[in-house]
Amino acid sequence: MTQIDLQIGHKIRTKRRKLGITQADLSKKLSISPSYLNLIESGKRKVNVDLLLKLASEINIEISDISKKIDTNLYQNLMDLLGDNLFEDLDITNFDIKELVNTNPLIAKALVKLGDNYKKKNQDIVSKVENISGKFIDSRKNSFPGEVVSDFLQENENYFPKLEEFASNFYNIIQINNRVGYSSICEYLHSKHGIEVKDVVPDEKKPFTKQFDLAKKIFLVSDYLTLETKKLYAGAQVAQLEANKVIDEYLNSFSFPSEESKKLSNVALLNYAGAAIIMPYKPFYEECIKQRYDVELLQNTFAVSFEQVAHRITCLQNPKMRGIPFHMLRADVAGNISKRFSLSGIEIPRYGGACPRWNIYKAFTMPGKINAAVSKMTSGEKYICIARTVEKGIGKHGMEKTLLSIGLGCQVKYAKDFVYADSLNLNDKKTETPIGVNCRTCDRMDCQQRAFPPLHKKFDIDLNKRGISVYVAD
Repeated sequence: MTQIDLQIGHKIRTKRRKLGITQADLSKKLSISPSYLNLIESGKRKVNVDLLLKLASEINIEISDISKKIDTNLYQNLMDLLGDNLFEDLDITNFDIKELVNTNPLIAKALVKLGDNYKKKNQDIVSKVENISGKFIDSRKNSFPGEVVSDFLQENENYFPKLEEFASNFYNIIQINNRVGYSSICEYLHSKHGIEVKDVVPDEKKPFTKQFDLAKKIFLVSDYLTLETKKLYAGAQVAQLEANKVIDEYLNSFSFPSEESKKLSNVALLNYAGAAIIMPYKPFYEECIKQRYDVELLQNTFAVSFEQVAHRITCLQNPKMRGIPFHMLRADVAGNISKRFSLSGIEIPRYGGACPRWNIYKAFTMPGKINAAVSKMTSGEKYICIARTVEKGIGKHGMEKTLLSIGLGCQVKYAKDFVYADSLNLNDKKTETPIGVNCRTCDRMDCQQRAFPPLHKKFDIDLNKRGISVYVAD
C-alpha cells in the first residue's frame, strides 16, 4: 500500500490536542496501538492512504490542510533570526532550517520566540543606556508586541468567523441602501447604549485620536481624522461593547508572551470587527469578485481608505466564499515593516526591512500612484504585486504627515482575477523583477543593491577587482 511521506505528525498532534482527545482514545478509533500513533506524531513513521483518510475523518481536518507545504512564514522568521552574525560560524544552511520547520515546527516557533525576547531585551537595554547617557543610540529597534500580533493574525489566517457573524448581524440592523455610514453607527451607539459621540478638535498639548469614557458615556473622536478612520473607530467601539466575549475567546486561544502583546492584539481584533462592519463580508466579497479586486473602486464603493480595503481583502477566507490568498504589508520610508501578513506564500521578513527591489519601496518615488509589478522570488515563484503610498497624520494645515507604503499581492496564477495584472506582460521575462527577502537570506549574487553578503555563501574581498557589488568578486 502506498506510503505517504509527509511531515504531518505535528499537525495531527496539534489538532488532536485542540480537540482534547488523548492518544489512547484516537489510537483505539484508528485500530492502531498508542505507541504507533506516538511514532506517527513524532514523525518517525509514514502513513498509508487509508490511515490518513481515517485520521482526517476522526480529527475533522481536511487532507489538504494536513499536506500543506512548509509554513513559509515560520521558515522565513527562522531564516531572519539565524541570519544574524551571531550564528555565522555555524554554517547553518537553508536546507537545515527547512528541515527543522518541517519536522519540529514547535521547536522552530520556540526559537523565534527566544529571538523576539532577545531583541526586546536588547531594545530595553539600549533605552536604559540612552536615558542614563542622554545620547541617542542608533539601533534597529523591533516592535516586539507588534510581531506577536502578526503571528496571532497569521495563525488564524486573518479570518475570525465569529466576528464576521457579529458584524453581519449588526450590518443588517443599521445598513441604509446596502451601506454603513458614520452617522448611522453614532446614532446606534446613542440609542442602544446611551453613548454620545462627539467630534472634537483636541487640545494641542494633549493630542488624541479617540477617547471613550464608559462612566460618562462619551466617545470623543478627533476631528483631525478622516471620515473613513472615524467610521472604523465607531464600528470598533460597537465591537468593544457587544463583541467582547467573542474577542476574549479568540485571545484566550493564543499563547501571548506578554500582557502588552495581548492588549495590542485586542485592539487588532476590535479594528477587524470595525472593518467587517463597514465592509461586511458577503457584499464586500461579491464586489471584490465583480471588480476583480480593484482597490480604488472598492474604496469608492464602501467609502473607506486604500489601506482599509487592502487589509480587508486579506480577510476573505470563508471556505464557502473564499477570496484570492493575498499578502499585505505596510512600510515606512526607512524600510521598517509595521504590518505584515501573507497567505500568498511570499516570504516577508520579520526583523528589519525587506529587499529594496520590492515595489513597496519604489512606490515612494511616485506618491499616490499604484505601482504594479511581477516579482520573482529566488524560489522561482512569481507574484503580482501592487504598492501605493498613503498619508497618515493630523489633517491640519502646517502639521507634518507620515508617508507609508501599502503593498498587496498574489501568485501569478490568479492573474485573470486580479485587475492590475492587465497592465503587465506576464509572458515577458524581461519585465520580471528578481527579488529576495533580504540580503542576508538571498542567494542572488548579481544584485547591484546588495547591502550585505548572503549568510550561507562565503565571499572573499579582492583588492584588485570588484563585481557589481563589493560582495561580488566577479
